Amino acid sequence: MTAFTALPLKPALLASLETLGYNDMTPIQAQSLPAMLEGRDVIAQAQTGSGKTAAFGLSLLQQLSVETIRLQALVLCPTRELADQVSKAIRKLAANIPNVKLLTLCGGMPLGPQLASLAHDPHIVVGTPGRVQEHLKRGSLHGGGIKVLVLDEADRMLDMGFGDAIDDIVGRIAKHHQTLLFSATYPDEIREASRRLQRDPITVTVEAPVESKPSIEQQFVEIEPAHKLDALAQLLAGERGQHALVFCNMRRDVDAVAEELDRRGYSALALHGDMEQRDRDEVLVRFANRSCAVLVATDVAARGLDITSLPLVISYDIAHDPDTHTHRIGRTGRAGQSGLAITLCTPREKPKADNIEAALGASLPWRTLKPSPPRGKTLNLAPMKTLVIDAGRQDKLRPGDILGALTGDAGLAANDIGKIDVFATRAYVAISRALANKALERLRAGKIKGRNFRVRALG
Repeated sequence: MTAFTALPLKPALLASLETLGYNDMTPIQAQSLPAMLEGRDVIAQAQTGSGKTAAFGLSLLQQLSVETIRLQALVLCPTRELADQVSKAIRKLAANIPNVKLLTLCGGMPLGPQLASLAHDPHIVVGTPGRVQEHLKRGSLHGGGIKVLVLDEADRMLDMGFGDAIDDIVGRIAKHHQTLLFSATYPDEIREASRRLQRDPITVTVEAPVESKPSIEQQFVEIEPAHKLDALAQLLAGERGQHALVFCNMRRDVDAVAEELDRRGYSALALHGDMEQRDRDEVLVRFANRSCAVLVATDVAARGLDITSLPLVISYDIAHDPDTHTHRIGRTGRAGQSGLAITLCTPREKPKADNIEAALGASLPWRTLKPSPPRGKTLNLAPMKTLVIDAGRQDKLRPGDILGALTGDAGLAANDIGKIDVFATRAYVAISRALANKALERLRAGKIKGRNFRVRALG
Protein backbone atom coordinates (compact mmCIF):
# COMPACT_ATOMS: atom_id res chain seq x y z
CA MET A 1 0.00 0.00 0.00
CA THR A 2 1.27 3.49 -0.89
CA ALA A 3 -0.23 6.60 0.71
CA PHE A 4 -1.30 9.59 -1.42
CA THR A 5 0.87 11.74 0.85
CA ALA A 6 3.93 10.13 -0.82
CA LEU A 7 3.07 12.03 -4.02
CA PRO A 8 3.96 15.69 -4.71
CA LEU A 9 0.29 16.76 -4.75
CA LYS A 10 -1.06 20.26 -3.98
CA PRO A 11 -2.16 20.64 -0.33
CA ALA A 12 -5.70 21.38 -1.57
CA LEU A 13 -5.84 18.00 -3.32
CA LEU A 14 -4.48 16.15 -0.29
CA ALA A 15 -7.16 17.88 1.80
CA SER A 16 -9.88 16.68 -0.60
CA LEU A 17 -8.52 13.13 -0.50
CA GLU A 18 -8.58 13.20 3.30
CA THR A 19 -12.19 14.47 3.29
CA LEU A 20 -13.19 11.69 0.89
CA GLY A 21 -11.44 9.09 3.06
CA TYR A 22 -8.89 8.17 0.37
CA ASN A 23 -5.67 7.33 2.19
CA ASP A 24 -3.92 4.63 0.19
CA MET A 25 -3.69 4.36 -3.56
CA THR A 26 -5.32 1.56 -5.55
CA PRO A 27 -2.96 -0.43 -7.83
CA ILE A 28 -3.90 1.63 -10.92
CA GLN A 29 -3.27 4.88 -9.03
CA ALA A 30 0.06 3.72 -7.60
CA GLN A 31 1.30 2.59 -11.02
CA SER A 32 0.02 5.46 -13.18
CA LEU A 33 -0.01 8.61 -11.04
CA PRO A 34 3.79 9.17 -10.69
CA ALA A 35 4.20 9.07 -14.50
CA MET A 36 1.12 11.24 -15.09
CA LEU A 37 2.34 13.85 -12.60
CA GLU A 38 5.63 13.97 -14.53
CA GLY A 39 3.66 14.84 -17.67
CA ARG A 40 4.19 11.48 -19.39
CA ASP A 41 1.62 9.96 -21.75
CA VAL A 42 0.04 6.86 -20.18
CA ILE A 43 -2.01 3.99 -21.58
CA ALA A 44 -3.68 2.12 -18.74
CA GLN A 45 -5.74 -1.05 -18.81
CA ALA A 46 -8.07 -1.20 -15.84
CA GLN A 47 -11.60 -2.30 -15.05
CA THR A 48 -14.39 0.02 -13.88
CA GLY A 49 -14.14 0.58 -10.14
CA SER A 50 -10.33 0.44 -10.11
CA GLY A 51 -9.89 4.10 -9.13
CA LYS A 52 -8.87 5.33 -12.59
CA THR A 53 -11.13 8.43 -12.46
CA ALA A 54 -9.42 9.69 -9.32
CA ALA A 55 -6.04 8.94 -10.93
CA PHE A 56 -6.52 11.12 -13.99
CA GLY A 57 -8.63 13.63 -12.02
CA LEU A 58 -5.78 14.28 -9.58
CA SER A 59 -3.27 14.51 -12.42
CA LEU A 60 -5.17 17.12 -14.41
CA LEU A 61 -6.07 19.17 -11.29
CA GLN A 62 -2.42 19.16 -10.21
CA GLN A 63 -1.47 20.84 -13.51
CA LEU A 64 -4.39 23.28 -13.52
CA SER A 65 -3.71 27.00 -13.33
CA VAL A 66 -6.96 28.54 -12.06
CA GLU A 67 -5.68 32.06 -12.74
CA THR A 68 -5.48 31.26 -16.47
CA ILE A 69 -9.03 31.51 -17.81
CA ARG A 70 -8.87 29.03 -20.67
CA LEU A 71 -9.63 25.36 -21.32
CA GLN A 72 -6.71 23.29 -19.97
CA ALA A 73 -8.07 19.73 -19.62
CA LEU A 74 -10.46 17.72 -21.81
CA VAL A 75 -11.95 14.35 -20.78
CA LEU A 76 -13.80 12.33 -23.43
CA CYS A 77 -16.28 9.62 -22.34
CA PRO A 78 -18.47 7.24 -24.40
CA THR A 79 -21.81 8.11 -22.76
CA ARG A 80 -23.56 10.98 -21.01
CA GLU A 81 -23.98 8.85 -17.86
CA LEU A 82 -20.24 8.22 -17.58
CA ALA A 83 -19.45 11.88 -18.32
CA ASP A 84 -21.77 12.92 -15.46
CA GLN A 85 -20.07 10.44 -13.08
CA VAL A 86 -16.59 11.65 -14.06
CA SER A 87 -17.61 15.32 -13.66
CA LYS A 88 -18.94 14.65 -10.15
CA ALA A 89 -15.75 12.80 -9.15
CA ILE A 90 -13.48 15.60 -10.41
CA ARG A 91 -15.61 18.27 -8.69
CA LYS A 92 -15.21 16.42 -5.38
CA LEU A 93 -11.43 16.29 -5.83
CA ALA A 94 -11.41 20.02 -6.72
CA ALA A 95 -13.57 21.00 -3.70
CA ASN A 96 -10.68 22.84 -1.98
CA ILE A 97 -9.47 24.68 -5.09
CA PRO A 98 -11.51 27.91 -5.46
CA ASN A 99 -13.01 29.03 -8.79
CA VAL A 100 -12.47 25.89 -10.84
CA LYS A 101 -14.92 25.96 -13.75
CA LEU A 102 -15.87 22.50 -15.08
CA LEU A 103 -18.46 21.95 -17.82
CA THR A 104 -20.11 18.73 -18.97
CA LEU A 105 -20.85 18.78 -22.72
CA CYS A 106 -22.84 15.83 -24.07
CA GLY A 107 -25.04 15.07 -27.05
CA GLY A 108 -28.77 14.72 -26.46
CA MET A 109 -28.74 17.89 -24.38
CA PRO A 110 -29.96 21.30 -25.66
CA LEU A 111 -27.21 23.30 -27.34
CA GLY A 112 -28.39 26.73 -26.17
CA PRO A 113 -27.52 26.47 -22.45
CA GLN A 114 -24.15 24.92 -23.37
CA LEU A 115 -23.34 27.86 -25.67
CA ALA A 116 -24.30 30.29 -22.88
CA SER A 117 -22.01 28.47 -20.42
CA LEU A 118 -19.17 28.64 -22.94
CA ALA A 119 -19.34 32.45 -23.18
CA HIS A 120 -16.48 32.30 -20.65
CA ASP A 121 -13.90 29.55 -21.12
CA PRO A 122 -14.04 26.68 -18.61
CA HIS A 123 -10.87 25.16 -17.12
CA ILE A 124 -12.06 21.57 -17.62
CA VAL A 125 -14.52 19.98 -20.04
CA VAL A 126 -15.89 16.46 -19.66
CA GLY A 127 -18.00 15.31 -22.59
CA THR A 128 -18.91 12.89 -25.35
CA PRO A 129 -16.84 13.05 -28.57
CA GLY A 130 -19.66 14.11 -30.92
CA ARG A 131 -20.76 17.15 -28.91
CA VAL A 132 -17.20 18.24 -28.04
CA GLN A 133 -16.27 18.01 -31.73
CA GLU A 134 -19.33 20.12 -32.62
CA HIS A 135 -18.33 22.90 -30.18
CA LEU A 136 -14.73 22.90 -31.42
CA LYS A 137 -15.96 23.21 -35.03
CA ARG A 138 -18.35 26.03 -34.08
CA GLY A 139 -15.59 27.87 -32.28
CA SER A 140 -17.66 27.89 -29.07
CA LEU A 141 -14.93 25.74 -27.46
CA HIS A 142 -11.29 26.73 -27.74
CA GLY A 143 -8.74 23.90 -27.59
CA GLY A 144 -5.51 25.87 -28.02
CA GLY A 145 -4.65 25.83 -24.31
CA ILE A 146 -5.31 22.17 -23.55
CA LYS A 147 -2.53 20.57 -21.53
CA VAL A 148 -4.19 17.20 -20.83
CA LEU A 149 -6.47 15.02 -22.97
CA VAL A 150 -8.08 12.00 -21.28
CA LEU A 151 -9.78 9.20 -23.24
CA ASP A 152 -11.87 7.32 -20.67
CA GLU A 153 -13.19 3.87 -21.60
CA ALA A 154 -11.48 4.27 -24.97
CA ASP A 155 -12.46 0.76 -26.08
CA ARG A 156 -16.16 1.59 -25.69
CA MET A 157 -15.74 4.86 -27.58
CA LEU A 158 -14.13 3.02 -30.49
CA ASP A 159 -16.84 0.32 -30.32
CA MET A 160 -19.46 3.06 -30.61
CA GLY A 161 -17.78 4.43 -33.73
CA PHE A 162 -16.24 7.59 -32.23
CA GLY A 163 -12.74 6.96 -33.68
CA ASP A 164 -13.03 9.59 -36.45
CA ALA A 165 -14.46 12.18 -34.05
CA ILE A 166 -11.58 11.64 -31.60
CA ASP A 167 -9.00 12.03 -34.41
CA ASP A 168 -10.73 15.25 -35.51
CA ILE A 169 -10.76 16.60 -31.94
CA VAL A 170 -7.03 15.90 -31.56
CA GLY A 171 -6.42 17.85 -34.78
CA ARG A 172 -8.26 20.87 -33.33
CA ILE A 173 -6.55 21.18 -29.93
CA ALA A 174 -3.07 22.23 -28.79
CA LYS A 175 -0.44 20.17 -30.59
CA HIS A 176 1.67 19.62 -27.48
CA HIS A 177 -0.47 18.02 -24.80
CA GLN A 178 -0.39 15.01 -22.50
CA THR A 179 -2.65 12.12 -23.58
CA LEU A 180 -3.97 9.67 -20.97
CA LEU A 181 -5.77 6.65 -22.41
CA PHE A 182 -7.82 4.32 -20.18
CA SER A 183 -9.39 1.12 -21.46
CA ALA A 184 -10.87 -2.01 -19.86
CA THR A 185 -9.64 -4.14 -22.79
CA TYR A 186 -6.55 -3.89 -24.98
CA PRO A 187 -7.54 -4.92 -28.54
CA ASP A 188 -5.55 -3.99 -31.66
CA GLU A 189 -7.74 -0.89 -32.21
CA ILE A 190 -6.59 0.53 -28.87
CA ARG A 191 -2.93 -0.19 -29.65
CA GLU A 192 -3.37 1.56 -33.00
CA ALA A 193 -5.10 4.55 -31.36
CA SER A 194 -2.23 4.82 -28.88
CA ARG A 195 0.33 4.79 -31.72
CA ARG A 196 -1.54 7.65 -33.44
CA LEU A 197 -2.34 9.79 -30.43
CA GLN A 198 0.44 9.29 -27.87
CA ARG A 199 4.16 9.99 -27.58
CA ASP A 200 6.29 7.30 -25.95
CA PRO A 201 3.53 6.26 -23.52
CA ILE A 202 4.09 4.34 -20.30
CA THR A 203 1.91 1.22 -20.31
CA VAL A 204 0.17 0.26 -17.08
CA THR A 205 -1.78 -2.98 -16.79
CA VAL A 206 -3.56 -3.82 -13.57
CA GLU A 207 -4.38 -7.49 -13.37
CA ALA A 208 -7.91 -8.31 -12.33
CA PRO A 209 -8.07 -9.94 -8.88
CA VAL A 210 -7.61 -13.70 -9.01
CA GLU A 211 -11.29 -14.34 -8.28
CA SER A 212 -12.36 -12.25 -11.30
CA LYS A 213 -9.83 -13.57 -13.81
CA PRO A 214 -11.37 -15.08 -16.92
CA SER A 215 -12.28 -18.71 -16.53
CA ILE A 216 -13.58 -21.01 -19.24
CA GLU A 217 -15.55 -24.07 -18.23
CA GLN A 218 -15.46 -26.81 -20.87
CA GLN A 219 -18.10 -29.49 -21.35
CA PHE A 220 -18.16 -32.31 -23.91
CA VAL A 221 -21.47 -33.97 -24.76
CA GLU A 222 -21.66 -37.29 -26.62
CA ILE A 223 -24.75 -37.22 -28.82
CA GLU A 224 -26.33 -39.19 -31.65
CA PRO A 225 -26.47 -37.23 -34.96
CA ALA A 226 -30.29 -37.39 -35.06
CA HIS A 227 -30.52 -35.60 -31.67
CA LYS A 228 -27.98 -32.81 -32.30
CA LEU A 229 -30.46 -30.05 -33.15
CA ASP A 230 -32.65 -30.84 -30.13
CA ALA A 231 -29.56 -30.86 -27.90
CA LEU A 232 -28.38 -27.51 -29.32
CA ALA A 233 -31.80 -25.90 -28.80
CA GLN A 234 -31.89 -27.21 -25.25
CA LEU A 235 -28.46 -25.77 -24.46
CA LEU A 236 -29.43 -22.40 -25.93
CA ALA A 237 -32.64 -22.25 -23.87
CA GLY A 238 -30.63 -21.28 -20.75
CA GLU A 239 -29.66 -17.77 -19.70
CA ARG A 240 -26.30 -17.93 -21.49
CA GLY A 241 -28.11 -18.61 -24.77
CA GLN A 242 -29.06 -14.92 -24.90
CA HIS A 243 -25.65 -14.31 -26.52
CA ALA A 244 -24.04 -17.43 -27.96
CA LEU A 245 -21.73 -18.38 -30.82
CA VAL A 246 -22.29 -21.76 -32.52
CA PHE A 247 -19.60 -23.28 -34.74
CA CYS A 248 -20.30 -25.63 -37.65
CA ASN A 249 -17.61 -27.13 -39.88
CA MET A 250 -19.52 -26.81 -43.17
CA ARG A 251 -21.19 -23.76 -44.74
CA ARG A 252 -24.33 -25.68 -45.66
CA ASP A 253 -24.73 -26.77 -42.02
CA VAL A 254 -24.40 -23.16 -40.87
CA ASP A 255 -27.43 -22.17 -42.99
CA ALA A 256 -29.44 -25.26 -42.00
CA VAL A 257 -28.80 -24.86 -38.26
CA ALA A 258 -29.52 -21.09 -38.29
CA GLU A 259 -32.77 -21.64 -40.22
CA GLU A 260 -33.92 -24.38 -37.84
CA LEU A 261 -33.13 -22.27 -34.76
CA ASP A 262 -35.00 -19.35 -36.29
CA ARG A 263 -37.98 -21.63 -36.98
CA ARG A 264 -37.95 -22.70 -33.32
CA GLY A 265 -38.12 -19.08 -32.12
CA TYR A 266 -34.45 -18.25 -31.53
CA SER A 267 -33.05 -14.93 -32.76
CA ALA A 268 -30.35 -16.59 -34.90
CA LEU A 269 -28.24 -15.52 -37.89
CA ALA A 270 -25.80 -17.36 -40.17
CA LEU A 271 -22.27 -16.24 -41.07
CA HIS A 272 -20.04 -17.88 -43.69
CA GLY A 273 -17.76 -17.07 -46.62
CA ASP A 274 -20.38 -17.50 -49.38
CA MET A 275 -22.21 -14.37 -48.19
CA GLU A 276 -21.72 -10.92 -49.73
CA GLN A 277 -19.36 -8.69 -47.74
CA ARG A 278 -22.12 -6.21 -46.89
CA ASP A 279 -24.35 -9.02 -45.57
CA ARG A 280 -21.45 -10.36 -43.48
CA ASP A 281 -20.79 -6.87 -42.05
CA GLU A 282 -24.47 -6.53 -41.18
CA VAL A 283 -24.57 -9.88 -39.38
CA LEU A 284 -21.43 -9.03 -37.38
CA VAL A 285 -22.89 -5.65 -36.42
CA ARG A 286 -26.17 -7.24 -35.25
CA PHE A 287 -24.43 -9.91 -33.17
CA ALA A 288 -22.04 -7.41 -31.60
CA ASN A 289 -24.82 -4.96 -30.73
CA ARG A 290 -26.98 -7.69 -29.13
CA SER A 291 -29.84 -7.59 -31.67
CA CYS A 292 -29.08 -11.20 -32.60
CA ALA A 293 -28.95 -13.77 -29.78
CA VAL A 294 -27.26 -16.69 -31.58
CA LEU A 295 -24.66 -16.51 -34.33
CA VAL A 296 -24.03 -19.73 -36.28
CA ALA A 297 -20.70 -19.51 -38.11
CA THR A 298 -17.80 -21.29 -39.77
CA ASP A 299 -14.34 -20.85 -38.24
CA VAL A 300 -13.06 -18.70 -41.11
CA ALA A 301 -16.06 -16.32 -41.10
CA ALA A 302 -15.89 -15.84 -37.31
CA ARG A 303 -12.39 -14.33 -37.58
CA GLY A 304 -13.98 -10.93 -38.15
CA LEU A 305 -15.72 -11.15 -34.78
CA ASP A 306 -14.42 -9.37 -31.69
CA ILE A 307 -16.90 -9.62 -28.81
CA THR A 308 -15.56 -8.90 -25.33
CA SER A 309 -18.42 -10.42 -23.36
CA LEU A 310 -19.59 -13.71 -24.86
CA PRO A 311 -20.90 -16.15 -22.24
CA LEU A 312 -21.41 -19.25 -24.39
CA VAL A 313 -19.63 -20.95 -27.31
CA ILE A 314 -20.99 -24.24 -28.69
CA SER A 315 -19.23 -26.47 -31.21
CA TYR A 316 -22.16 -28.06 -33.07
CA ASP A 317 -19.50 -30.06 -34.94
CA ILE A 318 -16.28 -30.90 -33.13
CA ALA A 319 -13.30 -28.97 -34.54
CA HIS A 320 -11.07 -30.74 -37.06
CA ASP A 321 -7.92 -30.17 -34.97
CA PRO A 322 -6.92 -29.13 -31.41
CA ASP A 323 -5.70 -25.65 -32.48
CA THR A 324 -9.07 -24.78 -34.01
CA HIS A 325 -10.80 -26.07 -30.88
CA THR A 326 -8.59 -23.89 -28.68
CA HIS A 327 -9.33 -20.86 -30.87
CA ARG A 328 -13.08 -21.52 -30.62
CA ILE A 329 -13.25 -21.79 -26.85
CA GLY A 330 -11.02 -18.69 -26.51
CA ARG A 331 -13.92 -16.64 -27.88
CA THR A 332 -15.56 -16.81 -24.44
CA GLY A 333 -14.18 -15.89 -21.01
CA ARG A 334 -12.61 -12.60 -22.10
CA ALA A 335 -11.98 -9.36 -20.18
CA GLY A 336 -12.43 -10.89 -16.74
CA GLN A 337 -15.67 -12.67 -17.64
CA SER A 338 -16.35 -16.36 -17.08
CA GLY A 339 -17.38 -18.43 -20.07
CA LEU A 340 -18.82 -21.80 -20.98
CA ALA A 341 -17.63 -23.80 -24.02
CA ILE A 342 -19.70 -26.86 -24.94
CA THR A 343 -18.69 -29.36 -27.63
CA LEU A 344 -21.21 -31.78 -29.17
CA CYS A 345 -19.52 -34.99 -30.24
CA THR A 346 -21.09 -37.84 -32.22
CA PRO A 347 -19.63 -41.36 -31.88
CA ARG A 348 -17.96 -40.99 -35.31
CA GLU A 349 -16.20 -37.81 -34.11
CA LYS A 350 -14.66 -39.49 -31.05
CA PRO A 351 -11.14 -39.67 -32.64
CA LYS A 352 -11.12 -35.85 -32.90
CA ALA A 353 -12.02 -35.64 -29.21
CA ASP A 354 -9.12 -38.01 -28.44
CA ASN A 355 -6.74 -35.68 -30.33
CA ILE A 356 -7.96 -32.69 -28.30
CA GLU A 357 -7.51 -34.68 -25.08
CA ALA A 358 -3.95 -35.61 -26.08
CA ALA A 359 -3.14 -31.96 -26.87
CA LEU A 360 -4.60 -30.80 -23.54
CA GLY A 361 -2.78 -33.50 -21.61
CA ALA A 362 -5.84 -33.95 -19.40
CA SER A 363 -9.10 -35.88 -19.45
CA LEU A 364 -12.00 -34.16 -21.18
CA PRO A 365 -14.94 -33.14 -18.96
CA TRP A 366 -17.84 -35.19 -20.38
CA ARG A 367 -21.43 -34.56 -19.31
CA THR A 368 -24.66 -36.34 -20.14
CA LEU A 369 -27.56 -34.62 -21.85
CA LYS A 370 -30.96 -36.13 -22.61
CA PRO A 371 -32.28 -34.03 -25.47
CA SER A 372 -36.04 -33.70 -25.69
CA PRO A 373 -37.96 -32.63 -28.80
CA PRO A 374 -39.33 -29.07 -28.72
CA ARG A 375 -42.68 -28.39 -27.05
CA GLY A 376 -44.03 -25.60 -29.21
CA LYS A 377 -42.04 -22.53 -30.20
CA THR A 378 -39.39 -21.08 -27.88
CA LEU A 379 -39.08 -17.30 -27.80
CA ASN A 380 -35.41 -16.50 -27.32
CA LEU A 381 -35.35 -12.94 -28.62
CA ALA A 382 -32.31 -10.69 -28.49
CA PRO A 383 -32.60 -7.72 -26.07
CA MET A 384 -31.90 -5.15 -28.80
CA LYS A 385 -33.16 -4.42 -32.31
CA THR A 386 -31.12 -2.75 -35.07
CA LEU A 387 -32.24 0.29 -37.03
CA VAL A 388 -30.47 1.06 -40.32
CA ILE A 389 -30.03 4.65 -41.46
CA ASP A 390 -29.25 5.00 -45.18
CA ALA A 391 -26.48 7.52 -44.60
CA GLY A 392 -22.94 7.25 -43.30
CA ARG A 393 -19.49 8.79 -43.23
CA GLN A 394 -19.88 10.06 -46.81
CA ASP A 395 -22.85 12.12 -45.57
CA LYS A 396 -20.72 13.45 -42.66
CA LEU A 397 -22.94 11.46 -40.26
CA ARG A 398 -21.36 10.70 -36.87
CA PRO A 399 -22.43 8.52 -33.92
CA GLY A 400 -23.00 11.69 -31.88
CA ASP A 401 -25.51 12.96 -34.45
CA ILE A 402 -27.54 9.74 -34.18
CA LEU A 403 -27.28 9.70 -30.38
CA GLY A 404 -28.36 13.33 -30.24
CA ALA A 405 -31.41 12.72 -32.47
CA LEU A 406 -32.50 9.73 -30.39
CA THR A 407 -32.01 11.31 -26.95
CA GLY A 408 -33.28 14.71 -28.15
CA ASP A 409 -36.37 14.81 -30.37
CA ALA A 410 -37.00 11.05 -30.17
CA GLY A 411 -37.03 11.23 -26.37
CA LEU A 412 -35.06 8.04 -25.62
CA ALA A 413 -32.78 7.64 -22.61
CA ALA A 414 -29.11 6.95 -23.39
CA ASN A 415 -29.43 3.59 -21.61
CA ASP A 416 -31.95 2.46 -24.25
CA ILE A 417 -29.42 3.04 -27.03
CA GLY A 418 -26.72 0.45 -27.68
CA LYS A 419 -23.80 0.23 -30.06
CA ILE A 420 -23.68 2.65 -33.01
CA ASP A 421 -21.74 1.63 -36.13
CA VAL A 422 -21.21 4.12 -38.95
CA PHE A 423 -20.01 2.79 -42.33
CA ALA A 424 -19.36 4.73 -45.55
CA THR A 425 -22.96 4.81 -46.80
CA ARG A 426 -25.07 3.53 -43.89
CA ALA A 427 -25.26 3.51 -40.12
CA TYR A 428 -26.58 0.94 -37.64
CA VAL A 429 -27.91 1.69 -34.17
CA ALA A 430 -29.10 -0.82 -31.56
CA ILE A 431 -32.24 0.13 -29.61
CA SER A 432 -33.89 -1.70 -26.70
CA ARG A 433 -36.33 -4.09 -28.40
CA ALA A 434 -39.42 -2.69 -26.62
CA LEU A 435 -38.63 0.85 -27.81
CA ALA A 436 -37.38 0.08 -31.32
CA ASN A 437 -40.71 0.84 -33.06
CA LYS A 438 -41.06 4.12 -31.17
CA ALA A 439 -37.49 5.11 -32.14
CA LEU A 440 -38.16 4.15 -35.77
CA GLU A 441 -41.31 6.28 -35.94
CA ARG A 442 -39.62 9.27 -34.29
CA LEU A 443 -36.54 9.11 -36.54
CA ARG A 444 -38.73 8.84 -39.65
CA ALA A 445 -40.83 11.80 -38.52
CA GLY A 446 -37.90 13.92 -37.34
CA LYS A 447 -34.48 14.83 -38.64
CA ILE A 448 -30.88 13.81 -38.01
CA LYS A 449 -28.41 16.67 -38.25
CA GLY A 450 -31.17 18.76 -39.85
CA ARG A 451 -31.74 16.26 -42.69
CA ASN A 452 -34.21 13.48 -43.50
CA PHE A 453 -32.72 10.04 -44.06
CA ARG A 454 -34.39 6.71 -44.84
CA VAL A 455 -34.58 4.60 -41.68
CA ARG A 456 -35.70 0.96 -41.41
CA ALA A 457 -35.58 -1.89 -38.91
CA LEU A 458 -33.64 -5.14 -39.36
CA GLY A 459 -35.11 -8.49 -38.32
